[in-house]
Amino acid sequence: MLQFFSKYKFLGIVLLVLSAITISIIYTILKPVEVLPIYQPSKVNAEMVDPSIQHQKKYHTVGDFSLTNQNGKTITQADFNDKIYVADFFFTTCQTICPIMTDNMEQLQNQLKNNAEVKLLSHTVMPEYDTPERLKEYAIKKGVDDSKWNLVTGDKLEIYNLARKQYLAAKENPGDPLGLVHTENFVLVDKQKRIRGFYDGTVEEDMDKVLNDIDILQNEGKKSLFFGLFHY
Repeated sequence: MLQFFSKYKFLGIVLLVLSAITISIIYTILKPVEVLPIYQPSKVNAEMVDPSIQHQKKYHTVGDFSLTNQNGKTITQADFNDKIYVADFFFTTCQTICPIMTDNMEQLQNQLKNNAEVKLLSHTVMPEYDTPERLKEYAIKKGVDDSKWNLVTGDKLEIYNLARKQYLAAKENPGDPLGLVHTENFVLVDKQKRIRGFYDGTVEEDMDKVLNDIDILQNEGKKSLFFGLFHY
């Protein structure tokens, strides 16, 4: 008799566990999923976008590039495969918004140091001055973690195109065909190289929003994996 009741007690526990799992699955399916927008050139302030792509309404992604970081290493899109990253534009001798932006990027670096899925990428808008050696001096001064954060320089035209045609984050300098008026924008890029957010890099509170949105992107990926397995 005792064995009979033990058997049914065990079955009861199994049914309770299965019920809990079923309820959790149903809750996950029905719970609204927070999703970040996917930014297209046509939906971004036209001042930040090269005229050649201002009409584009879909399929915009950050294209390939080849730049040199503070350690003299070539950095390409391959270094960001399967990564989320935050990009911005600066120059080392800037005395206005750049120091604030760099401090806030360092804050992100410290908050994300244990998150292997996220990287940081800062492009100089004065490549003719900001050599890898100068970027290295700046990186040491600012506490840059080389494994997390790349400061890059390179061909002026390539950096111009990245700022205006890829990241949609800098204004044109009327006095210089390849000159840029860089802005305070931090740009959040997902694993598919799509732009998912713009933030004011001079506002500390916006760093909390960046971190929150990174969490949303990472959970978005987990949700996609879950629904794929569930559908299968």
